[in-house]
Amino acid sequence: MRVLVLEDDPDLGPVITTALREAGFAVDFAADLAGADFKLAVNTYDCLIADRILPDGDALTLLAAQRTRGSTVPVLLLTALDAVTDRVAGFEHGADDYLVKPFAFAELTARVRTLCRRAQPARLPQLRAGDLELDLPRRRVRRAGVLLTLTAKEFAVLEVLMLRAGEVVSRTDLIERCWDENAEPLSNVVDVLIGQLRRKLGPPEIISTVRGVGYRLADPAPAL
Repeated sequence: MRVLVLEDDPDLGPVITTALREAGFAVDFAADLAGADFKLAVNTYDCLIADRILPDGDALTLLAAQRTRGSTVPVLLLTALDAVTDRVAGFEHGADDYLVKPFAFAELTARVRTLCRRAQPARLPQLRAGDLELDLPRRRVRRAGVLLTLTAKEFAVLEVLMLRAGEVVSRTDLIERCWDENAEPLSNVVDVLIGQLRRKLGPPEIISTVRGVGYRLADPAPAL
């Protein structure tokens, strides 16, 4: 899941970005409305996290413009403006959620994950491909009943592969969904991570390589 953080505080912005990345999100960052508007135009995001008052204006203007253009990306306003009128204004301009500073990072992560899932097609909380089980709410992976330890990035890639099981998922698609703008599209980061996943998943191999294109995971069946 890829999110955009719009925050001009030079201390808080990097902290939010790091915390979300550690929670498994691919995170891009903007410090003003112009930068956020550009990134929203060229990238696809599952959620926008925005401070209200920025160097070049109020984020509500950006939000209103996005909604006018037909954007449906979920928006969480993260701001110190805590009056009822401020919150109402946020929702009236199209915000989906509102969190007042100071906040707990655990709550921010939970709210962002909920908004991201709301933006995606409804799916089962558990997926299965052969003896491989993916538990989305608990973020757990089991193979033949054995609990595996995956990094946040490995889990994110496996989730994309299982959600599109049976299809060929290109390296570009994986980078766009699981990495942020700092990832180099021509690097081998995807291939290295797939290799790590294969070693952790063990035999028989369930992720196949489609040479020159990407990867395919065996078709899953809903978990009972």
